[in-house]
Amino acid sequence: MSLPIVFPVYKSSSKGTVMLSKADSGRYYLLTINSPPDNRLTPEMCLTLAHALDVLEDSFLSVEKLPLVTTSSIQKFYSNGLDLERAKSTPGFWDNALYPLFKRFLEYPTPCIAMINGHAFAGGFMLSMCHDYRVMNPSKGFLCLNELEFGAPLTSPMSAIFRFKLTPAVYQKSVLEAARFTADTAIALNIIDAKGSLTDVDEFIKARNIGIFATSPAYGQLKSEMWREIIKYCDIPFAEEDARIEKSAQREVERKKARAQLRAKM
Repeated sequence: MSLPIVFPVYKSSSKGTVMLSKADSGRYYLLTINSPPDNRLTPEMCLTLAHALDVLEDSFLSVEKLPLVTTSSIQKFYSNGLDLERAKSTPGFWDNALYPLFKRFLEYPTPCIAMINGHAFAGGFMLSMCHDYRVMNPSKGFLCLNELEFGAPLTSPMSAIFRFKLTPAVYQKSVLEAARFTADTAIALNIIDAKGSLTDVDEFIKARNIGIFATSPAYGQLKSEMWREIIKYCDIPFAEEDARIEKSAQREVERKKARAQLRAKM
């Protein structure tokens, strides 16, 4: 087996692909997402990304252990997040596709760098945060957790990614203000690690000695321990999580009803 390898999006009629290659410099592996128009994390895309990670680990990392960089071939978007309707209607999506993909990056046995070339919204922002490092285009794109704008609650694993990786103030600004972070703001708030394009990733890896650290056999284990709280949340069956969200929504309905009854008596 040799690189590059192009993986068609799993069981999909779309022309989306994930390409696994090696940088011309030989310093890192590159996973390029191409699923027009905006690289949605559909069930099929999540499974395809997970398969590409398996192939990389099983067939290449054992021979030459290098960092992994993910990016997009679509200039405007790194990823625009989930296809929410598909996510809701696909049995097992959360337990068998999305959360395992988050865990895979959190525990992956080599350094993972998200090269955020364009917008990363909602689930796309989450995916980038599951990487170890983030390099962001300085002239294009926002990082934004915009569930507030379309009225979707954050599940426990989703929230945990930001709660454990960001400061409380930045976490609050992300969740309760749906803030749109440019590269300049994101680096000031320690959301990203560097500004630049794909051509700058080589220097970033070299400057941080990331390629040297990648060779450690303990790298994946260290990551697993570092992010064990997030990983634990990802292991919660979605049925339990859905019941918790529904119970929370029902409590709010009951509170509103009680307040209305109290006002009627006044």
